[in-house]
Amino acid sequence: MSDNPPQGRFAEVVTRLQALHPKLIDLSLGRMRALLEKLGHPEERLPPMVHVAGTNGKGSTCAFLRAIAEAAGWRVHVYTSPHLVRFNERIRLAGSIVDDDTLQSALDEVERRNDGAPITVFEVLTAAALLLFSRVPAELVVLEVGLGGRFDATNVIARPASVAITSISLDHREFLGETLAAIAAEKAGILKAGVPGATGLQAPEAAAVLAAEAARVGAPLFARGREWQIRPHRGGLLYDDDRGSLVLPAPLLPGEHQWDNAGIALAALRQAFDLPEEAAAEGLLRVSWPARLQRLNGRLAALLPPASALWLDGGHNAGAGVALARHLAELDGPAHVIVGMKRGKDLGEFLRPLLPLAASVWAVAEPGQHLACTPEEIIAASGGAARRGPTVREALAAIAASAQGPVRVLVCGSLYLAGEVLKADGTAVI
Repeated sequence: MSDNPPQGRFAEVVTRLQALHPKLIDLSLGRMRALLEKLGHPEERLPPMVHVAGTNGKGSTCAFLRAIAEAAGWRVHVYTSPHLVRFNERIRLAGSIVDDDTLQSALDEVERRNDGAPITVFEVLTAAALLLFSRVPAELVVLEVGLGGRFDATNVIARPASVAITSISLDHREFLGETLAAIAAEKAGILKAGVPGATGLQAPEAAAVLAAEAARVGAPLFARGREWQIRPHRGGLLYDDDRGSLVLPAPLLPGEHQWDNAGIALAALRQAFDLPEEAAAEGLLRVSWPARLQRLNGRLAALLPPASALWLDGGHNAGAGVALARHLAELDGPAHVIVGMKRGKDLGEFLRPLLPLAASVWAVAEPGQHLACTPEEIIAASGGAARRGPTVREALAAIAASAQGPVRVLVCGSLYLAGEVLKADGTAVI
């Protein structure tokens, strides 16, 4: 999605573009296709692509795809959203975050060719990414869906090399539908005839929709537990599919849910490319993705007693709450949870699995946090269990003041909160 406003150099162009369309989010492909025609159809001149949709784990799966492909020696373009700290983070050209001048030039060209026609900011940024990807040599494009799938601006590629669909849960119901089946149907809209699709663990309702849509369009579907498996093995993982077995190290991204994301990435790559087997193991050891159970060691971490651990995760829906609860349950002793969330999210569903496992819960809203719920709203959703931070720094200071030794703290609930925390901690996104 594209509703995290940029600061600095790109704020002016985004403000100008927002005036071209009354809605921030308007799921439709007509405007995007018209713009790409004006640009000479850059989407038809791209390197092979993996298109990634889902509710939870899209960004992590993109990170695994990139790390594994780069371990194979490939140059990789990546398009993701939202950004955490810098607007440029959304576009990587052949492995590096796009520089200011290159991004500005692409945005200027897209805006000039659009010539004032109605368009959303996300559509313009997607068009700029596709334009850049068509001009810079690479062996792979990793393209993350912004919202949904079927009518997302990224769904203009006639034939990607493969498709990946990560865990689906209830989120963005105002755009995608009120049920898991309805949301899964929108995600399944990126499946294409003859293009392999890889999917991980899914609720039965979502899995049935994905299977039905894959059969309808003629897309071979490779599902975990059926066409591929991944499980613990001698301190690492064992991956199996119709091409054989891989003995792998534990991924650098922590959490059992990341096994699923790593497996989806491997299935998507192995069904579409001749991937060197050693690249899989090396990729799992080099993968990085900020604000996904990221261990912080900067200015905010220094507020805690020595030997403490401060984790950051941008998870913000019911499925993410369950995954983070698993992480808390695996820690040695109780952990404190600091929560800041975006308006419109289901606060109660996110908090429910975390509350029984937390030594304390703190409700926060950072001064620069986009569309933040108030601490009072979070406290109400917690049934009064949460305390008022009201900021991350103040919550950390309170936790430290009452600590008898090292503590474990998880900051979570919003990617927008995560961006503010990374800035406050002094941790760069590279």
